[in-house]
Amino acid sequence: QVQLVESGGGLVQAGDSLRLSCAASERTFSLHGMGAWFRQAPGKEREFVSAIRWSGGNTYYTDSVKGRFTISRDNAKKMVYLQMNTLKPEDTAVYYCATGSLTIRPSHRATYDYWGQGTQVTVSS
Repeated sequence: QVQLVESGGGLVQAGDSLRLSCAASERTFSLHGMGAWFRQAPGKEREFVSAIRWSGGNTYYTDSVKGRFTISRDNAKKMVYLQMNTLKPEDTAVYYCATGSLTIRPSHRATYDYWGQGTQVTVSS
């Protein structure tokens, strides 16, 4: 059984919206930890998108998505979501869900212990 599973990716036009979902397991979920989204475009480094504390709900965003993307979570369902509005071609990438421990560096990949397999988001112009 997989421990983190992303879904919701697809092909959309610029200006459209998508909602990504990530299902955690009892092993990969912790009330003392964080959930996050990263993305990676072909030929580029994997970059931080957003993170949220499971307990308290503090959120973090990379500058390029502020005002357009919203991260949320449902602790009872062990789910983390990424609502993506006003999508741009520059958002095209494989999106990965991750979970890890609380940290003062939520944007660092080393913070996260578990990763999903990724879901493709393609935004056409």
